[in-house]
Amino acid sequence: MKQILSLLLFCLLSMPLWAQKEADQILGKWYNTEKSAQVEIYACGDRYCGKIVWLKEPTYEDGTAKIDKNNPEEKLRSRALMGLNLLTGFEYDEDNVWEDGEIYDPKEGKTYSCMLTLKPNGELEVRGYVGFSLIGKTVIWTRVK
Repeated sequence: MKQILSLLLFCLLSMPLWAQKEADQILGKWYNTEKSAQVEIYACGDRYCGKIVWLKEPTYEDGTAKIDKNNPEEKLRSRALMGLNLLTGFEYDEDNVWEDGEIYDPKEGKTYSCMLTLKPNGELEVRGYVGFSLIGKTVIWTRVK
């Protein structure tokens, strides 16, 4: 009886660790669709965020670092793209889906609601949308090897 209780207690205590491991599958570096940038997804508190850590073309022709020139806030237009947070506030739901986050698109200078889905083949489906997730755009990111 004591062994059964010990086993049951072990199983109950290890469940949060298993769930955390499942949620952490998204961690690491990902190529965007065009493979022009790498975004590192990391834990930020109890949620997940992502920032640009590599750019295929990190500078303009004059050698200066690329900046967030399309940002709607004038004071943010001079910040560097390298290190820029693109993904914020994602929470692991279940079935390899991270929801309730936002994605910033520096090409357009716009922020969208977003959900991330890790596919069985290892690709990351990134869906940005306004309002309802049915109205939006989906792109595929691949893990950096």
